Amino acid sequence: MVRLKDIALRTGVSVMTVSKALRDAKDIKVDTRVRIQQVAKELGYMPDVAARSLRSGRTLLFGVVISSLTNPIYARILLAIEERAHQLGYDVIFAHSLNQPEREEECIRRLMSRRVDGFFISPVYRIEQTSPAYQQLLAQGTPAVILGHRAPFCEPFVSVETDDIAASFAVTEHLLQLGHRRIAFFTGRTGAPWSTERLEGYRRALRQAGLEQDDKLVFNAGATIDEGRQAAQQLLNESPKVTAIQAVNDLIAIGAANLLLDKGVHIPQELSITGFGNILTSENFRVPLTTIRQPKFRLGQAAMDSMLALLGGQRPETKRLNGELVIRQSTAAPPKET
Repeated sequence: MVRLKDIALRTGVSVMTVSKALRDAKDIKVDTRVRIQQVAKELGYMPDVAARSLRSGRTLLFGVVISSLTNPIYARILLAIEERAHQLGYDVIFAHSLNQPEREEECIRRLMSRRVDGFFISPVYRIEQTSPAYQQLLAQGTPAVILGHRAPFCEPFVSVETDDIAASFAVTEHLLQLGHRRIAFFTGRTGAPWSTERLEGYRRALRQAGLEQDDKLVFNAGATIDEGRQAAQQLLNESPKVTAIQAVNDLIAIGAANLLLDKGVHIPQELSITGFGNILTSENFRVPLTTIRQPKFRLGQAAMDSMLALLGGQRPETKRLNGELVIRQSTAAPPKET
């Protein structure tokens, strides 16, 4: 194992000078600092992270708790967080809640035991107004940024989120402008703020168009492809006269569209369908999906900006970023009545 003493002997300087040079101390001449760092690299020197943490009081670790890396929404958000963390000398530890509140609580506690310097959490939404792990996190004072909308149990924390009301409003408005008047809405999980906001955007657009909302056109779908298929089957079973489906996310839209296409329904000639999120699959789906492009990479960047502000002792405001309507082949004017 290469020690600071070995680098000092090779470069002809003191151990203290080597230590300062490797920490980019400003009182070391630039040429000396560059030479020492080059020798350290040649010798394969690896800093003792544990010892450095004891000296600085920081672990240079961020904890990230999300439902699962298999959820495509997180890919670019996490890329932005990890990229910036790497530049700052931080490592990132990922934990999966699997949308289970109990597992999320355990993930947070385990990361607290690792003394991470900050948390990024995509919450598991629940009915309860409080959460022991979130309360403990708040009491401990560890900086935390919520990835998504806040709920009562995580209300005290800073968040970054998409303006889902405005984005969903834009989707419904697009369908209305095409001539659709009977639009089914496939909602997300009960109690999830993002689902509530997207449903509210749909309702507002209908009200602005002078249309009454028909509760029979609102179907509980969930969040997955399989749940989208189930919602589409329920719609077919109940046979409401609709000309369009607005799904709360892309996965539900893809699941619903797959079932409808397999049953011979022509999209968009007979039925239009939209999603939300603009995951990679949506553009390459059997019928490319009209959807909302969430600013996923910018959300990750905003989360890191908020984290750095918290680490610096500041209290940043919650950031709400705008989504963008992307119109593709899954939407068209409704079929003419015969």
